[in-house]
Amino acid sequence: MPGKLKVKIVAGRHLPVMDRASDLTDAFVEVKFGNTTFKTDVYLKSLNPQWNSEWFKFEVDDEDLQDEPLQITVLDHDTYSANDAIGKVYIDIDPLLYSEAATVISGWFPIYDTIHGIRGEINVVVKVDLFNDLNRFRQSSCGVKFFCTTSIPKCYKAVIIHGFVEELVVNEDPEYQWIDRIRTPRASNEARQRLISLMSGELQRKIGLKVLEMRGNAVVGYLQCFDLEGESGLVVRAIGTACTLDKLSSSAAFLPACNSPSKEMKESPLVHPPSHGCRSTHNSPIHTATGSRLTQNFSVSVPTLIYAGMGSGSAGKEGGPFKALLRQQTQSALEQREFPFFTLTAFPPGFLMHVGGVVSARSVKLLDRIHNPDEPETRDAWWAEIRQEIKSHAKALGCHAVVGYSESTSICEEVCILSASGTAAVLNPRFLQDGTVEGCLEQRTEENLPAGCGFCHIPYDELNMPFPAHLTYCYNCRKQKVPDVLFTTIDLPTDATVIGKGCLIQARLCRLKKKAPAEANATAISNLLPFMEYEVHTQLMNKLKLKGMNALFGLRIQITVGENMLMGLASATGVYLAALPTPGGIQIAGKTPNDGSYEQHISHMQKKINDTIAKNKELYEINPPEISEEIIGSPIPEPRQRSRLLRSQSESSDEVTELDLSHGKKDAFVLEIDDTDAMEDVHSLLTDVPPPSGFYSCNTEIMPGINNWTSEIQMFTSVRVIRLSSLNLTNQALNKNFNDLCENLLKSLYFKLRSMIPCCLCHVNFTVSLPEDELIQVTVTAVAITFDKNQALQTTKSHVEKSLQRASTDNEELLQFPLELCSDSLSAHPFPPAKAVTVEKASPVGEGNVRNRSAAPCANSSVGVVKMTPLSFIPGAKITKYLGIINMFFIRETTSLREEGGVSGFLHAFIAEVFAMVRAHVAALGGNAVVSYIMKQCVFMENPNKNQAQCLINVSGDAVIFVRESELEVVSTQQPTANCQPSCTGGEVTT
Repeated sequence: MPGKLKVKIVAGRHLPVMDRASDLTDAFVEVKFGNTTFKTDVYLKSLNPQWNSEWFKFEVDDEDLQDEPLQITVLDHDTYSANDAIGKVYIDIDPLLYSEAATVISGWFPIYDTIHGIRGEINVVVKVDLFNDLNRFRQSSCGVKFFCTTSIPKCYKAVIIHGFVEELVVNEDPEYQWIDRIRTPRASNEARQRLISLMSGELQRKIGLKVLEMRGNAVVGYLQCFDLEGESGLVVRAIGTACTLDKLSSSAAFLPACNSPSKEMKESPLVHPPSHGCRSTHNSPIHTATGSRLTQNFSVSVPTLIYAGMGSGSAGKEGGPFKALLRQQTQSALEQREFPFFTLTAFPPGFLMHVGGVVSARSVKLLDRIHNPDEPETRDAWWAEIRQEIKSHAKALGCHAVVGYSESTSICEEVCILSASGTAAVLNPRFLQDGTVEGCLEQRTEENLPAGCGFCHIPYDELNMPFPAHLTYCYNCRKQKVPDVLFTTIDLPTDATVIGKGCLIQARLCRLKKKAPAEANATAISNLLPFMEYEVHTQLMNKLKLKGMNALFGLRIQITVGENMLMGLASATGVYLAALPTPGGIQIAGKTPNDGSYEQHISHMQKKINDTIAKNKELYEINPPEISEEIIGSPIPEPRQRSRLLRSQSESSDEVTELDLSHGKKDAFVLEIDDTDAMEDVHSLLTDVPPPSGFYSCNTEIMPGINNWTSEIQMFTSVRVIRLSSLNLTNQALNKNFNDLCENLLKSLYFKLRSMIPCCLCHVNFTVSLPEDELIQVTVTAVAITFDKNQALQTTKSHVEKSLQRASTDNEELLQFPLELCSDSLSAHPFPPAKAVTVEKASPVGEGNVRNRSAAPCANSSVGVVKMTPLSFIPGAKITKYLGIINMFFIRETTSLREEGGVSGFLHAFIAEVFAMVRAHVAALGGNAVVSYIMKQCVFMENPNKNQAQCLINVSGDAVIFVRESELEVVSTQQPTANCQPSCTGGEVTT
């Protein structure tokens, strides 16, 4: 399908001085698309050139429009030597290829250089004329919309949710194709950036073709990742959920957004899905695949509920024959299609019927060189094997789908750990057939699922349970059985009945390993993985009980491999579901020597645990109503028929029964002290400090129990890098250092955000990496949202400032390591001497320039700076239009690390520049916000001896136009001013 791309170069400003004799620049621009290049005239001796070029026209196929980025290079003209590069701009044309999208990209773009960073700005206007082509053999997928959000976009309704789409492309990494003696940092970095842009466009086009084959028109929950395999090559892969979406009409659009995100969700055509979690009981088999090279798989299924048919005990209580018929319809509908995976974590009402539990699989692979980039069968086979493992676990749980599905990798030299996880589920087959969301809502009443607790009910035959479970009757409806604990990888459904507030729960684990050759290293990692998985789940269960809660949502477990260690980090949001039983206390058990001081120590710890549970219940306002056990029904099976120990028993069962394990009429959760590690587990439980008064945190979009949100939000990204001391490093010391690192990072965020009290840190996303030997990097992205609270805020702020003053002082001496290695990206001033945190407004280049861009053509707009948030919504506002996906990859390298402020200054400046470039691209599209923002990759490498450092960052999000609640009445009568687009000749209105 032919298309015409038109580009006009208008002007530049704030260019760097390239001619030291005149302190000016002789700038010109090269515009390249595909193999065609145009040049502007040279504008002599000016730092603010005005080119006003003619329209450069490229006649290309739509396939090239999707694959190729528009490349704009600004250079300084030299008469007697080679022209000097000032910087480049890459513009993705894909947002212009939608039928509903704007027809022009116009604005000021930062000129970026991989060595010097942002070096001025350039004003560019881009237009696309596309001609329709009905050829069914075409290789383009123009018209397919992409969304990063893991829920149905706010302006749309889901007609059909088709299923899973995935693709990957491979190529050789230019970084490792250069000879070191002739390699220049700028040349290899730019070659790498260009290749990744090409691979990203090709991947998105191939995903779109698969969606068209499924007769869909959108990809929701689109997740694209880069695997930097070193000398083996470069892999770009993506997964998503294919859907057919319809645009909501103005009358059927969202109601005016209120101050409560949870209420906004309930009013939307999308509700966060019901889900069941997992128990700590799980199997950890390791399989060794046959082949010429060693490959080892580690897969875990953590079951809770399975839909295995109705047993005689519960079939008659809620329409057994109908549910059996519904199950037959579900199975027959899904037998005719592939086993569905869904990257969504929130679903339309009635879509998710039952959840079987968390299913995960991990595989250890040895990387081999990519011999033919056009045939990525090896990597495809690896992920197909992982998905088959996930599928088999879900089927074993009686489920036919996996929701909240995600994939990740961790690479160190020749070893790669592939990880996948999700939640096994039973879906409503009506959503997989023709029909709208509204139709399914009308039919949902026939299923007779109790509101608020239906997703908690076990759908399997309790007489033939494939795993030990503690079952009681639902505390809400008292009709069906529910488990005692739920773990899930999806968001909390908005109709769930929650008591009190939620909180962020983390499990952190480090394990040392010896350096070894490739195959021996892979074997050692495979042997460690099952035990690390078990320990992580053990910590989660312990901390959940200590908080007095009974369910986890948004569970994300990350296993990272380094040269001499493995690190595990699990994050989830703990809640108390009213439908589940009240958790019992934690009872310490173990061999007690005839030592009075030891017994006194155990007794003291037991008392401290009990006091901590009581304080947590008071802190999170967990006050469930008392329900007699006679009404609930006795547990099945009996508690004595299953092991409740977290650690392996080393004494006889008679010794255990001598302990008083009861807490009222509820079973206690036994924590056995049989070695030093177990004692450390107890201490780690008690050292987790809750957030200061006025602060709450969660890794989901919505904090359970808080509804009165305000419109004040603040996104931030924090990066911290530390170097460990290799002297006498043990597992215990490593665990303590890692735990202190994460805790101090959170404390520093609380201290810097104290002016926003009361507030909640939502969508807290921790990422840990081991870029080099003895180097640990932790990246945190979250958004702080304020809410109204009827109390004296001044008193609270004063109390918090005092309580956090010590934490701030402690941060200045983090873990006895050099301060220069600590980088924190959030602060009120651009470049603090030793620490820096990048807040949303801390971009000195982006903020001022974006404000200038939007102020001229949109003088009446109340939004000066492009908002950025990891949430899929903006509190107190309504999203009126999605403009396209933002997917950008940046490389920054320096040979003067110390002169740029060390690691802290270098990382802060780079992240601030990334923010500025993202804002510029969104503003050029006519948008005023980025939602579902995520920093998917932040790889930092350092050579302190050579004063060098390099960092790679990949970010993505959805560019949108939003309107404040106060402006909705004006918007209904006239065109929103936020739709104005800046251009060289004036603003153009996007319809």
